[in-house]
Amino acid sequence: MASHKTPPARPTNAPATGQSATYSQTQTGSPELNEMKRAINEVFALFKLNYHNQFSAAFPDTETLHHAKRLWLEALAAFSPQEIMAGAKRAILQSEYLPTVHKMLTLCAAGENGLPDARAAYREACNAPSPRANYNWSHPAVYHAGRETGWFFLASNSESIAYPVFAEHYRKLCARVLEGEKLPVPEQLQLEEKPGKPLSKEENAKKLAELRAELDI
Repeated sequence: MASHKTPPARPTNAPATGQSATYSQTQTGSPELNEMKRAINEVFALFKLNYHNQFSAAFPDTETLHHAKRLWLEALAAFSPQEIMAGAKRAILQSEYLPTVHKMLTLCAAGENGLPDARAAYREACNAPSPRANYNWSHPAVYHAGRETGWFFLASNSESIAYPVFAEHYRKLCARVLEGEKLPVPEQLQLEEKPGKPLSKEENAKKLAELRAELDI
């Protein structure tokens, strides 16, 4: 008579169907990977709390949320858990909109490179006084984005027109910074001359050319 083996019982802590949207910290893997998964879980928890309606619309079910977490884990692998958490907190402080993966890459890199958010950079470029080369910029990328956009263009157009142009220049400059390029700091203009020493024609012409370039005229 054939013997029958009793099938092994399912572990009591294992889900019967489906996958959890939260990465398990006890599953097999390196401590570094588990720390990254914990950071991703905490980021998504923060976003759910702060961007509730947007979060629910972006991740309407467990499967979508699970795939999103896997994507973010892979995309942000170059950053430490601390940098990822810091990037998430910058997102909450700087924007009322749920960030995309691309936005999170910039926010995480900002801590290391000092790059402000594009909207903050735009406001800085618009509010910086002349001569702008002498202003204490938060990052050279902001100055160069403003210069490439055109100071007169920024001053004479509404935000709805000027910001997209500035943001595109700034995005390209940020990409160069993230690739390791060091943008030059603007050379400051020497506005004060020694009293009683008039400038020569050549010096006057040079100063005028510098000011015209600075004022974008």
